[in-house]
Amino acid sequence: MAVLAWLLIPLVAAIGAGLWGSWANRTRKVRGDGPELDGYARFRAAMERSHTGS
Repeated sequence: MAVLAWLLIPLVAAIGAGLWGSWANRTRKVRGDGPELDGYARFRAAMERSHTGS
């Protein structure tokens, strides 16, 4: 009987981890690459301005 208890501990932990993972992932919103690409474009423009001035 003690062996069954030790086998149930990882099983319950795995089920709990799966439930928590699905719950944690449900609130994630899909974001596009728009803000990152806009920031990169601003960075490139700033680097070009500072490089052409010297």
